[in-house]
Amino acid sequence: MGYSVSGNATAQPYRELVYSNVSYMGLSLDYRLANLSVNEEMVIVNTYLPALKAREQEIQGAASNLDTESAAVWKRNSNEISDRISFYNYLRRELCTFLGFPPGPQLAAGGRVVRS
Repeated sequence: MGYSVSGNATAQPYRELVYSNVSYMGLSLDYRLANLSVNEEMVIVNTYLPALKAREQEIQGAASNLDTESAAVWKRNSNEISDRISFYNYLRRELCTFLGFPPGPQLAAGGRVVRS
């Protein structure tokens, strides 16, 4: 979602630095993720996560074509990696919207692929 990881300590309510303006009191991202409805969890698990994983793998796979300018009638899309990263970041922003949180600083400025 564009936020840095906050460590491996056990999550504490209201410790998260990321808050939404969904409610009057604000809602931490940590709390939101820990308290998803069954339907919300199914959307994330069945829709967002598989698509994000596939797009991330495609970005990595595109690197294998960087040495080929053209082969027979096929010609490499010189924008392939940036196009794939843009689409991957689009899906990440959609996940942020679904959860009700703005994209984090690493995603708001165009984003980068961060694997944790």
